[in-house]
Amino acid sequence: MRRTLRPAARPADAAVGLRRRRPGPATHPAVDTGRPLVPLPAALAAAVVGGVALDASFPALGWWPLAFVAVTLALVSLIGRSVWGGVLVGAAFGAAFYFPHLSWAAQFLGDNPLGWVPWVALASAETLVLAALSPLVVLAYRWLPRWRDTRAVRLGVLPVLVAGAWMARELVLGSWPYGGFPWGRLGMSQSESPIAPVASWLGVSGLGFLMVVLCAGAVEVVRWAARERAPQAGDSSARPRLSGGLSRAIPVGSLAVVLLIVPQFPTDDAGTIRVGAVQGNGPAAYADERAAHDVLYSQLAASAPLESEPVDVVLWPEGGVDSDPAAEPGTARVLSAAAASYGAPVLVNAASGVGDLFYNTSFLWTEAGAEATHAKRHPVPFGEYVPDRDVYGAIVPGLVGLLQREYTPGDDSPVFHLDQARVGLAICFDVAFDDVIEEGMHDGAQVFMFQTNNADFRGTDENLQQVAIARMRAIETGRSVVNVSTTGTSQIFAPDGSTVQALASDEAGLMVEEIELRDGLTAGIALGPWVQGVLLWGTVLSLAVLAVRVRRSTH
Repeated sequence: MRRTLRPAARPADAAVGLRRRRPGPATHPAVDTGRPLVPLPAALAAAVVGGVALDASFPALGWWPLAFVAVTLALVSLIGRSVWGGVLVGAAFGAAFYFPHLSWAAQFLGDNPLGWVPWVALASAETLVLAALSPLVVLAYRWLPRWRDTRAVRLGVLPVLVAGAWMARELVLGSWPYGGFPWGRLGMSQSESPIAPVASWLGVSGLGFLMVVLCAGAVEVVRWAARERAPQAGDSSARPRLSGGLSRAIPVGSLAVVLLIVPQFPTDDAGTIRVGAVQGNGPAAYADERAAHDVLYSQLAASAPLESEPVDVVLWPEGGVDSDPAAEPGTARVLSAAAASYGAPVLVNAASGVGDLFYNTSFLWTEAGAEATHAKRHPVPFGEYVPDRDVYGAIVPGLVGLLQREYTPGDDSPVFHLDQARVGLAICFDVAFDDVIEEGMHDGAQVFMFQTNNADFRGTDENLQQVAIARMRAIETGRSVVNVSTTGTSQIFAPDGSTVQALASDEAGLMVEEIELRDGLTAGIALGPWVQGVLLWGTVLSLAVLAVRVRRSTH
């Protein structure tokens, strides 16, 4: 009897194994979120290059595209780091940015041998706070993929959370300690870029947030592409998976297009006002040698053509009057005579005392005297007052002793009412604080006039950085801006941020211009505080929830 030979039965799992299963994106082994994307030395190098690039995106160079390079390098250096690794990399990025960006602070004390102390102290403080908050970005990269690692989360949600962490760090830097120092904000680097109008819709912080979303999204597109191309475990063919490349890039590409094409938020025409803005170029620096009233006389000399040039208002810079017109009758008489000769009120600024308190005060001065005043809202710590004087006096008594006069913050409206217009104000560094600009807008400002004194920082980038902030304020608010300095640069900006007139630094000069008045709040002003609140507290809450979820999933 013949037997029929049959092949041996294969195990069931072997039969099934004849068809290799490729896991889809949702189940593909994740890029290890616990392992750094690049080694620590490379991360430190990337952070340093990123910090230098961010500084170069601001004036004087003003190469605004480098801001995107800077953010991308900073994010790559933080991915997969430990908390302390994030602090170290954040410190490298912060130092590489803040030390060159704030180098102008070394000029504040002139030839004083300790003049470097304000620069090093300010740059170090900013660097340390930025470094301490950098783990927010690290934890966003670590926790979100551990909770849910899908294509939608990686390409859509993760960039948003990372950008929120970045902006939360920036918002804390701008408000703490001692009121913060909102200088070098990411969005402010774009004052001359085509995406600046976004600030009129979402504010400067909203613009910065979308910039980081774009950079973080681009990083994730590249990481996901590398993930899909990687050989699968047990797949001997090791063929790359190239599908979906275009769809991966659609969100990032769409955001880039939106940033580039969004128009400025519309505002309403409210007529014009003729302004005479005066840059006297007097000896207005802290360390300048001068006789009494030298700065005042330099302003009067530069303003002389206005005696035959009709204007609605004359604008002088911060510190344009080097004595208190509210306390010195002689100074008051000179200002009243000047207003009479110009046929227009003069917006002047001086240190002024009220009882035992001193204020950095702007006056609307007419032939009859001061009609209105506004005091600077955010006096500069260690520049206009010394917080915790006893503590710092014990550390650097020689420097603290130089600052005898303590300025008190004002609380009055930053708007002057003229017959022809409502003028919004910001004195020097107040221009960097959103709350002053927002209050001016809510109080009906139709034009902004910024008074500043850059004489302490001659020959540095400080005045150009401040001019960039003034330009961005014009775009954000949809208002004309007249930015006038004792020594320059002074400029007039149209509501779209374009330059109408400008005066060179270190030269006396006069700008006379009929400028636009506008009515109506932009969305950037109306929504700006809400955007900042969501970015800060929404990010903190999201990270807290993720921490709990990840902890539960690992137990």
